[in-house]
Amino acid sequence: MRINLREGNVMLFYKIEATIDTAKALPVPTDRQEYRAFAGTLAEKSESYYQNQAQSYYLFAAASKEKSITFGAIFKEAADVRKAFLAYLKRLGYAALDCKIEEITFHAARTLLQTADRGYFIEDEDEVLSFFEIECLGNHYGHVDYSEALLAEPESRETLLHTAKCLLAEESLSPEIERIYAGRPARRVQGHPVHYLLRCDGRETCKSIYKVLLAALYANGRIQSRRYCLVTFDDESSTPDETYEALYKSCESGAVIIRYEANAGPGGSHARPGGDVIAALCDVAVKYRNRVLTILCLPAECSNIKEAFLENLGCTSLIELYEDVVYEKEAVLYLHRLAGQHKIRADKRLDAAVENTGKGFRAVDLNRIFDEWYDRKLRTAVYPQYREAQTVKANLQKAKPKGSAIEELNRMIGLKEAKNVITKALNYSKVQKLYKDKGILMDRPAMHMVFTGNPGTAKTTVARLFAEIMKDNGLLSKGDLYEVGRSELVGKYVGWTAQIVKQKFQAAQGSVLFIDEAYSLVDDKAGLYGDEAINTIVQEMENHRDDMVVIFAGYPDKMEQFLNRNPGLRSRIAFHVPFEDYSAGELADIAELIAQSKGLHFADAARQRLRTVLEEARTLPDFGNGRYVRNLVEAAKMEQAVRLAGMEYDAVNASTLSTLLEENIPLPPKRKTPPVRRIGF
Repeated sequence: MRINLREGNVMLFYKIEATIDTAKALPVPTDRQEYRAFAGTLAEKSESYYQNQAQSYYLFAAASKEKSITFGAIFKEAADVRKAFLAYLKRLGYAALDCKIEEITFHAARTLLQTADRGYFIEDEDEVLSFFEIECLGNHYGHVDYSEALLAEPESRETLLHTAKCLLAEESLSPEIERIYAGRPARRVQGHPVHYLLRCDGRETCKSIYKVLLAALYANGRIQSRRYCLVTFDDESSTPDETYEALYKSCESGAVIIRYEANAGPGGSHARPGGDVIAALCDVAVKYRNRVLTILCLPAECSNIKEAFLENLGCTSLIELYEDVVYEKEAVLYLHRLAGQHKIRADKRLDAAVENTGKGFRAVDLNRIFDEWYDRKLRTAVYPQYREAQTVKANLQKAKPKGSAIEELNRMIGLKEAKNVITKALNYSKVQKLYKDKGILMDRPAMHMVFTGNPGTAKTTVARLFAEIMKDNGLLSKGDLYEVGRSELVGKYVGWTAQIVKQKFQAAQGSVLFIDEAYSLVDDKAGLYGDEAINTIVQEMENHRDDMVVIFAGYPDKMEQFLNRNPGLRSRIAFHVPFEDYSAGELADIAELIAQSKGLHFADAARQRLRTVLEEARTLPDFGNGRYVRNLVEAAKMEQAVRLAGMEYDAVNASTLSTLLEENIPLPPKRKTPPVRRIGF
């Protein structure tokens, strides 16, 4: 391995296995008391040697056997590692017959420090890390979501170019490999002329691409450490703290890979990703830009995320890398190459997945196609005894909607349109999963709705059940119902309304925001506070389309006028759900259900009268539908109570207590006749 480092700041960790020449020095003692004294002496000499070397590197013993000692080393300035170690060993009074030096990760180095601490070879592991200003990284390993790895030994330029081609990244990666091999910088110059932005969806493909890039950089001295760290952030991550900067410091002369996984959906165009998180990430990357190479890994379609990073990277230069898009011939060759790697013969079924489609494919798409084909091949050809076995996804696709809310909705009377829409929404979710499984990336369309109907047609009840159903079936994260009207949305003063609306949307994230009588938000005059509310609602509906549903509810005619006045709002409504007035038969069935819930039932004559009363009541202006029926049952209970109170005690039994009779059903209110206006006296 290469251990002669260029001048400049570095942070490198080593494990050194040394075979001691016992002819020139005493062997390692085995007696406990002698061993502890031996370890203490080595600890003092290690500390002294660190101070004498201008604190540029720290070497320490970690464990020992009779004829060998395991050492650890941390370098923060360039040096000849072997030469430095042999000089240190001589200072300890030992000579080495042989020594094996290997670069290790920070975690491995910290493990060596812990071993040395327990073996009395150092006084305190945290104190050693504080010499290099990375003690918080040692105290909070895992607090920042990161992992470490070491590059394999360098490969030739030709091998790396061939790998780039096989990864379907030839168009952007191969020219960059050629630039890297074009020439070396002056010996005393330290810094990175460019950093990298890699747009790729498949994690494994992304990993393979940046490993090829790092291998080329390492082979040409652009990075001096084989160690690199992968840091993962998303929109829910907390803002990076000092641990994140310590991680960068620990990677001096190496690389940090930042994988940002935003939740804004394909294209990242629906919501601005976590600005504070991205700004903090970029601040540290810019600060260490000449000492640590940064590779940003973003989704393939990521306009907003990419823009957010570019705004915060200042004068940093970025080379953009991406997957190639290949068509039929190249796609087939790629699939056949995968089949060869799995030692299985490709067939026409595999080829048919990409032939004559007219589509372009990236590596992530072809890998998904191959995986699905290979799984099927294992079940049908390699292990034919499992031919009839179905995949978990196939079983899920056939599964019925789950949860108690869907059962409650199905038990409700009428509501055919509402039930159809919810079925469509659930089916759409299944289709989206199919698209994802087949490698087709699509924006999730908004699920916002308009409920139109007269009072008492169960709009609020259905909205509540809809929220629960969406939660039960994985379409919403919380599934609560937030019901608001004009008074909860419109502020008293100019500028208040927009803030109030945003707060309501934030509170309803992951749930359903139910805006009742939405048309009351706008007055007859334009430009008042209600218009401010509508404009903000339109904006927030777009920003929160991925994990939230807004339902506007009200009278059909007024809602139509409301939407006509706000064309931007209409275009964001996915479903229009009419809640028709109940028929007399449906109302009678609702009355039966309400009575049953109260432990009552209607006598046969009462049922006949109930239907007659409901037929007449439906013609009344401002008829309340289900609300009227509920009031009617309550009134029947009151009439029953009056009847029972007048009966002899012994005449009252369980049957009379639970039966509503014909005379208990009140007649509908009489239609008022408007007075005739006469002219004259």
